[in-house]
Amino acid sequence: MSDLAVWADGRLRDATTPLLSAVDHGVTVGDGVFETCGVVRGEAFALTRHLARLVRSALGLGLEAPDLDAIRAGVAAVLAESSGAGRVRITVTAGLGPLGSGRTPGAQTVLVVAGPAAPPAPVRLARVPWTRNERSAVAGLKTTSYAENVVALAAATRQGADEAVLANTRDALCEGTGSNVFVERGGELVTPPLSSGCLAGITRELVLEWSAAAGLPVREAADGELPYAVLDEALTGDAHLAISGSVRTFVPAVALDGADLAVGPLTAQVAALYREREAADVDP
Repeated sequence: MSDLAVWADGRLRDATTPLLSAVDHGVTVGDGVFETCGVVRGEAFALTRHLARLVRSALGLGLEAPDLDAIRAGVAAVLAESSGAGRVRITVTAGLGPLGSGRTPGAQTVLVVAGPAAPPAPVRLARVPWTRNERSAVAGLKTTSYAENVVALAAATRQGADEAVLANTRDALCEGTGSNVFVERGGELVTPPLSSGCLAGITRELVLEWSAAAGLPVREAADGELPYAVLDEALTGDAHLAISGSVRTFVPAVALDGADLAVGPLTAQVAALYREREAADVDP
C-alpha cells in the first residue's frame, strides 16, 4: 500500500488506516459517485471537466454538490505525496446512513487517492451476455455501484481480454465496463450516443471536440446507427474498434473475442492527435 497516497477529512492519511464507517452508505448500498483522472506531468488531467461531471453525478443521485475547493486541495495533496502516480480517484458518498436504501441527512464522505496506473496500450475486447439498461435511474451517472462492471470485466478477463463490450436493452452498442467504444467504418469514426445509456466519458468528449477542430470525420452516432452486431464487421475487417477512458486515453482494439483485429487508419490518426493535445494542455 506504500504506492498509494490517501486524503480524507482535510488531510493526508496512512493508506493502511481504516477510514470508512461500517454504516457509510457508500459501503452498505453503494450510494456514492466517483471520478478517476489520469495523471499527466504530475497533474490530474482534465480535472475541471471531471469535477463538473462529479457534481452532475452527485445531483443526479440526489446528493448535495460536493465541496470542489476541498477536493482540489485533496488532489494537490496526494499528487505532491505520490510523485509517480498514474491516476487519481475522487470518491464522494452519502456518508453515514441506515442499513437500507433510505438516507440519513448528514455530512458526505470524501476520499481522494493517488496510485499507480499502467501506461496506455492497445486493448483486447470481448463480448459478454449482459446489457446496460438505458432507462435505469442511474443511467449516465458515474456511481460507486459497480458490481455489474466487476462481473462483466471478470468474464472478459476469463476470455483473455482486457475489457468487456456491452449492448443495451435495445441490442444497440453501448460501452465497456469502464470505457466508451468507437467504431471506424466507411471512412468515419463514430461512438454510441448518450441515449444508448453510456457514460458521457471525459476522454470521449475530448476526442469528439479535438477531432472536430482538426477536421477529422469523428462524430456521435445517430440512434439505431450502431447495433451490437456492428462488432461482427470488425471480425470481417469491414470495421475497426477503439476505446477511450481517462487512464487508458484513446487506444485501438487489437482483438475481439480472441480474434486479432487490424488498427484502422483513422483510429491511428485520432490516437496520435489525442497524444498531441494531451501533451499541450493538462486541463483542457
